[in-house]
Amino acid sequence: MPVLRIGALDVAYQRTGQGPPIVLVHGGGDDSKGWQPQITGLADEFTVVAWDEPGAGLSSDVPEGFGLAEYADCLAALIVSLGLDCVHAAGISWGGTVVLELWRRHPALIASLILLDTYAGWKGSLPGDELRSRVESVRVQIDVGDLPKGVRPQTMANQLTVMADADLREVLPTISVPVLLVWGENDARSPLTIAREFAAAIPHAELVVVAGAGHLSNLHRPQEVNDAIRRFVRQTSASA
Repeated sequence: MPVLRIGALDVAYQRTGQGPPIVLVHGGGDDSKGWQPQITGLADEFTVVAWDEPGAGLSSDVPEGFGLAEYADCLAALIVSLGLDCVHAAGISWGGTVVLELWRRHPALIASLILLDTYAGWKGSLPGDELRSRVESVRVQIDVGDLPKGVRPQTMANQLTVMADADLREVLPTISVPVLLVWGENDARSPLTIAREFAAAIPHAELVVVAGAGHLSNLHRPQEVNDAIRRFVRQTSASA
């Protein structure tokens, strides 16, 4: 994988295909490989870029105090460094929260948003008791070392702090580019109630519910998700 130097960080990424640029932002505890069905399935028509965020995959460790703004700024720097223009920014779960912050801080880079199974931050999308339960559960996993292979404890701890404090509800009504919401029908982590809140808050957002899919709809039903993304980006690019 190629690596770009962004400030003091090495940021790894995958890039393939040609056409309108789609930038894929992975979820927590994952890296760019979590998008493999989209990387291979959409490169026939689009330029597809998927990063390993700081602290994940082949990228540098996440710096201490690295907040949501820093993730978004780093992603923006990657987009600019690659010479991409008006990208279709797609984020799943935690990655969708990063994409919302990218829109808030760097709207000129965005042609459209594709938000999958995500949150306006945990604070912005979850009831207080559910938020506290999730934070405690992840903290226990970190403390006992019960993390998926390859996940760095420092990264997970940082993401937990950032996600638990994030509340981007006020950002949703400000979005003025086309938005596609893709949600697994059976998503228990970010249930359809959150999807409907997004659809109600974001002007002219389109919601696609993926039958039979759970929280990672792009992996559970990759063809259906790819078809939805392809149609949406074609339509958005044609009307630009």
